[in-house]
Amino acid sequence: MHTTHTKALAAAAIGLGLVTLSACSSSSGSAADSRTVTLVSHDSWAVSKNVLQDFEKQSGYQVKVLKDGDAGQAVNKAILTKDNPQGDVFFGVDNTLLSRALDNGLFQPYAAKGLAQVGTQYQLDAGKHRVTPIDYGDICVNYDKAYFSAHKLTPPTSYADLVKPQYKNLLVTENAATSSPGLGFLLGSAAQYGDSGWQDYWKKLKANGVKVVDGWEQAYNEEFSGSAGGKKAKGDRPLVVSYASSPPAEVIYGDPKPSTAPTGVATGTCFRQIEFAGLLSNAGNSKGGKALIDFLVSKEFQEDMPLNMFVYPVVKGASVPAEFTEYGPAAQDPETMAPEKIAANRDQWVKTWTSLVLK
Repeated sequence: MHTTHTKALAAAAIGLGLVTLSACSSSSGSAADSRTVTLVSHDSWAVSKNVLQDFEKQSGYQVKVLKDGDAGQAVNKAILTKDNPQGDVFFGVDNTLLSRALDNGLFQPYAAKGLAQVGTQYQLDAGKHRVTPIDYGDICVNYDKAYFSAHKLTPPTSYADLVKPQYKNLLVTENAATSSPGLGFLLGSAAQYGDSGWQDYWKKLKANGVKVVDGWEQAYNEEFSGSAGGKKAKGDRPLVVSYASSPPAEVIYGDPKPSTAPTGVATGTCFRQIEFAGLLSNAGNSKGGKALIDFLVSKEFQEDMPLNMFVYPVVKGASVPAEFTEYGPAAQDPETMAPEKIAANRDQWVKTWTSLVLK
């Protein structure tokens, strides 16, 4: 459910010499080998080889990474196996799924070293420290600059713009039941229009020709006319639900590298996504797990993260690449929603959304 966005980008990153490790075993092996610590994550995990080696050298632990599908799948599997966990640390539960993990007792408390340097706005479990904030990003509508220039049309800037006649049949989004950005866009509209108002908004979006596909990969790299992949696939939708960090990705991985981003962000359509890591209940190597969580909020890892996973650091003072500042700054006033409210409404909202939009 998290950013399959980063899965495609991580694949490109690996081609540039950035390496991830993958564990084949379904068990961590930590109980048998106290010098091994296992990280369970969604498929988008990526880190530079030299940065991971620094941690292993300094801590004495060898890191194994077990990737378990998208974030929704990974969280559900971790809950099912919590009594005999696959690893020691879980990374990748976000604020849309956090309550599900906490209510099921997935994590044991741990206050990470360096937590004082993490912005308080990201610490959604500050009282209990069952999870540690690691990164954040913004789910936003992206637009194809060339299309809007050619059609002498001003790109949309808000949720309200998207239902206007001039944007009919231009937007593609992801299924809220199967996709993290799709769910984030739904939650953003609920935050914008309220518990009942969002339904009327989606009726208008449907009437205005919104197209829904299963996931980000299809929406962004096949349907969206502004991405490199979408151009090759002859995508014909110049608006897509993606991330604020997608435009810098288009520049960084462009071949040839463009002088400016070919895509832009409708900054009034953003929903803030925060990702966390936690020490798994019944972890075989809790000492190693704590050291790994400390590493994830270290400045070295936080500054390595943007170009690997295309997310923003939560540690104060951590620098981001110039391309992020120029082409993909974080939203100034994104929609947000308390995890408790998400917990109380998420499943019913997704059911209602499905009946309104897909049937």
